[in-house]
Amino acid sequence: MESRDSSLLRMRPEIASAKNFPLMTADECFQNRTLRPVAKLQNDLLLAVFKNYVVKHKNVFYDLTIDKRLDYIENAIHKDMKFRNSLKGIIIGQFTLDEFDVYIQNSSALNKRMMDIVKDRLKSNIQLLDYQYA
Repeated sequence: MESRDSSLLRMRPEIASAKNFPLMTADECFQNRTLRPVAKLQNDLLLAVFKNYVVKHKNVFYDLTIDKRLDYIENAIHKDMKFRNSLKGIIIGQFTLDEFDVYIQNSSALNKRMMDIVKDRLKSNIQLLDYQYA
C-alpha cells in the first residue's frame, strides 16, 4: 500500500517555473517545492471556499467593480482570521510529514508566503468568481 506522503507527492502538479537555485533561501525553496504546487492542486477548492465566504457575507462581492473585488479578496484574507485559518488548513493538510516539520520551524514567514500565493490564485481566477459561476 502506498504511503500518505507518496500519494500526496504523486498528486501534485508540476510547475515548470517553480525552480530551486543554490542561492535561494530555505523559505523560497519551500515555497517553490511545496506551497505553489499544493495551492495549484487545491485551486478549485480554494475558489469554492471563497465563493462560500462571499455568500455568507451577503454577496456584496458581486456588486463591486473589479478593483474593489481585488481589494475585497485582499481584505478577506488579511482581516478575517477565521477565513484565513481555514485557507491555511486547506494548504497545510496537503503537506507531507517532512514538509510539516519544515513548516513548523518557520510557520510565521511561510504563512505569509502561503497567503500571498492563495491571494494571487484567487485574484488570477477572478473571472471564475463572477456571480454566474457561483
